[in-house]
Order: sequence, then C-alpha cells, then structure tokens
Amino acid sequence: MGEQAPHATRREAVIGLGASAAALSLPARAQGRTEPPATASGVVFEDLSGTGRRQAGDPGLPGIMVSNGRDVVRTDAEGRYALPVEDGDAVFVVKPSGFRVPLDADNLPRFSYVYRPHGTPAEPRLRFRGLTPTGPLPASLDFPLRRAAEPAAFDVLLFTDPQPETTTELGYVRDTAVTRALGTQAAFGLTTGDIMFDDLALYPRYNRLIGRIGIPWWNIGGNHDLNFEAPDNGLSRETYKRVYGAPHYAFMHGDVLFLMLDNVNYLGAATAPPAARGGRYEGRFGERQLAFVENVLRDWPRERLVVAAMHIPLVTDLGSENPANVTADRDRLLALLEGRPSLSVAGHTHTTEHHYLGRDGEHHHHVLTAVSGSWWSGPYDRSGIACADSRDGTPNGYHVLSIAGARYTTRHVAASGPDRAMRICLDSQFHARDAEVARAHTVAELLGSPIAADAVASTDLVVNVFDGGPRTRVGVRFAGRDPVPMERVRRPDPFVAQVYARNAETRRPWVKAEPSSHIWVARLPAGLGPGTHRADVFVVDEYGRDASDALIIEVTSA
Repeated sequence: MGEQAPHATRREAVIGLGASAAALSLPARAQGRTEPPATASGVVFEDLSGTGRRQAGDPGLPGIMVSNGRDVVRTDAEGRYALPVEDGDAVFVVKPSGFRVPLDADNLPRFSYVYRPHGTPAEPRLRFRGLTPTGPLPASLDFPLRRAAEPAAFDVLLFTDPQPETTTELGYVRDTAVTRALGTQAAFGLTTGDIMFDDLALYPRYNRLIGRIGIPWWNIGGNHDLNFEAPDNGLSRETYKRVYGAPHYAFMHGDVLFLMLDNVNYLGAATAPPAARGGRYEGRFGERQLAFVENVLRDWPRERLVVAAMHIPLVTDLGSENPANVTADRDRLLALLEGRPSLSVAGHTHTTEHHYLGRDGEHHHHVLTAVSGSWWSGPYDRSGIACADSRDGTPNGYHVLSIAGARYTTRHVAASGPDRAMRICLDSQFHARDAEVARAHTVAELLGSPIAADAVASTDLVVNVFDGGPRTRVGVRFAGRDPVPMERVRRPDPFVAQVYARNAETRRPWVKAEPSSHIWVARLPAGLGPGTHRADVFVVDEYGRDASDALIIEVTSA
C-alpha cells in the first residue's frame, strides 16, 4: 500500500493487513495459560424459581448441549455434565429451542463462564482491562434456563460494524440504527463484529444503547474488538470475554441453529508494521472452532436451517488477494454445512454482497451492510449526523432476517432516511470530468436531468439495487416503450463517488467509492427527444420479491 505516515495507521487497521509468510510462521504462544487442565461440572436446570440460582424444585434438564468451545457434551437424565477446561476457556450452554438464557440489564445473554483462575496475565500489559481472577472452578458450574415460546416463524435484526470511534459516533449509532429499530417485533438481534472502533472502553455505553431496543442481543467480535497488545490470538479477546463472555458459541431458536463464530485470527503485536497501532490478522476459524461446529452439528437434523455468523466474509467481491478480508479455511466450514439448508452472514468490508458457495451454490453467504456505512463519513444531515453512504453506494443500515422453518429472506433497512430498495441516477460519460463536477451545484444536478438531446446517446441510466446480487433481475421501461433488461456491471456507484468527491473534509482518508456488486446499467434510447420522460425500473430480488421505482428525465433541445 506504499509508505504510510504515522497518522495513517488506523487506515491500515480498517482495511486489513494481509499476513506475510513470516508472520504466519511465528511460533504459537501458550495462550496465556498458567493452570493445568481441570474438569468443569455442574447442572443445566429449569429456573422455575426465577432466581438464576438452583433452588429446591428447580429440575435438571436432560439432553442439553454444553461446550468448552471445542468439545460438546449433553446433560444426563438429571441435567448433569462434565467437560475438560483449560485456563482461558469459556464453558457455555448451547441454548436449546423453547428456552431462554438469563439477560442482564442491557439485554445481553449470560450463558457462559470464562475460566481465568489468576485473571488475564499481567504481561503484556493490555490497554483495556481483561479478566479478573476467577479462582478455582466452582464445585458446581450451573446454567439456568427458563421456558419460552419460540414459533417457527420469527425475525432477527442483523447489525454489523456499528464501529463508533468516539462518543459522538456512539450518538450517531443511537440516533440512527438504534432509534430505527425501536418497536421491533424481532425475536432478537445480533452484531457480527466491529462493535467498537478500537476503543473498547466504550462498550458499556454502547451496550446500554443497544439494550434499549428491548430484545436479547447476541454478539461476536471483529478485528476492531481486539486487544492489539496481545502477543497472539490467545490473549486478543480478553476484554471482549470480560464484557460478552464466550468469543464463539451456538444457540438454537425455533427450528434454527445459530453458529456464532470468531474468524479474526490475530497474528500478534509483533507483526505490526512500523508506526501501526495493532498487528496483522487473517480470516481463519482454526481447528478448535471447526471441531466445535462439527460436534454441534452432529445431532442437528439435516433438514433444519443453520445460520452461521462471523465477522470476516468467507469471500468478498473486493477480491481474495488480501487474507485479512476472506476466510482461509472456509471450505472446511462449507463441507460441514453441505447438504443442509444454510445461510452465513458477515460484515467487515462495509459493502453489501450476496454469494452462493459450495456444491451447486447451495450455501448462501450474505455480506451485510454496515451500520456505520463509510465509517461515519460524508456530509452531515439536518440533525448533524454523517450520511455515511457505504462505499458501494448502499445507505448505511442493517438487515432483517425473516425465518419460516427452513426458509428465509433478508431485507435492507436504512439507518436513517426513507427505506428504498434502489437508487436511480443518470451518468454521462462526460460527468467524470472535474469541470463538470465544479459546474454542477448539486449531485442531483450532476447525475440527473435536464440533459441535452445530443448527450442522450452517451448517457446511462444507473440503478443501484442496495441488497441486490447475482440472482437479482432488473429491467427498465423508457417513456412507455417495451421493457428491456438492464445489464449487471461491476463499477462504482456514480452517486456515492460524487458525494465523496464533494465532501473530502468529512470523509475518512481511506474511504473511496469501490466497484459495487449490485449495479445495473442501460443506455438511454437514442430516440429520446426533447421533452419530459419517465423511466420505470422493475426489480426481482434475490428472493423473488418484486420492487419498483421511477425517475423523471428531462431532455432539452440544446
């Protein structure tokens, strides 16, 4: 990426740094472990008393899965289990369908116990506080569950990359996505990483804000949720574990299994480039998590849906040459999911993408729109909040996953402003010239009409279908003529390119318009003469749903 000035180190952390061969060959550390292996044992019980602690009359629950992050066991007839654990492991219950786990005051699920007998090691010194000493394992490490109705049809809110860097940007999260989600009927929400933008001290306020949505909220960590001072991956989630618990886990809801996976493999502080704040990382699940997935899936019915959530995509339209932007061992996860109805969701790239992977494209991988969009870049709206259009042109926001048995759909929700399925604009081959940018007073004027009749033949109608993908079909009808199909092309959205060009002072230095995977183009008809015309755009999306919108085109004689 060329020489980086000291102030540009955050850009390196945001875009992701590929792991060099030297970094990948670094010897493994001892993961901060100081204690010999131990055995955790206890009871998973039905919390009839509602106290969270087992009382007389609270029965043990048989057949419930409990894990140490690799091994998975089921409770016996009396609800008892036993598992080997090592210093730093998290022991957790896999929430079964028809039950709920305890929630704290901020609606965070409390389902795990992190075993750190002496606390986070004092060296290296971490900038953000890790785990306090837990002491020896409890004589009985128990997990309470309470019965709850879980219909087969339900909604889930999918957030990724809220990524506030400052208290001001926490306010942006509050006043956009959180406010937009108030009153939701979704069963729960989840965030697929980059909860923070490096400052992990902001977790408490963030959790209070998300908690006010009023539904359980599950989380996994991203690359900006790491302890960058850690020498290796083993100590990189100490703050995350203190706040949220197990860094990877699973739970069931209705007829669906959710796998919450951590595929940010931190290669350690020693891999940091000169002047960079943190070391390199790569996308990788690793042997331990893949064994966990295999063990959880062993008894999961093959006809039931599996949803896997992670931070780094399995693949991305931005390219696979950077190991920090894709998952190296994705094929092993796909092999475990083969033959099952499955969906995986990720974030990280601040783009919106659909991919169909595995045998015959049976696995759907959805890269989600970032809540922070362009890392809270762009002009400010009337409320003083950054518009934050994503670098592929999608308005910042989140998705709603709607599930009915083994079938599902997703839909994009703008964090603020109107909810629209697409943006339509005009793009002349001349509009890329700096002089054109300077003469136009607004982006709408530059990328809209009126246009001169002699420019019609060099002007494209450009449609960004925000949640579109390779199975989306788009057509247009100009001025009452017969509909014609539009061509899917990989190119930057001209609208967001102009927004960034005109607002450099409010744009993060690394942010630029990237080629989008959901742009459709059609040339204006040569016979579109002077007058006022209408272009009607018709979309059939990835799930076969119809959407439409229109643009008024004015053509002048000169």
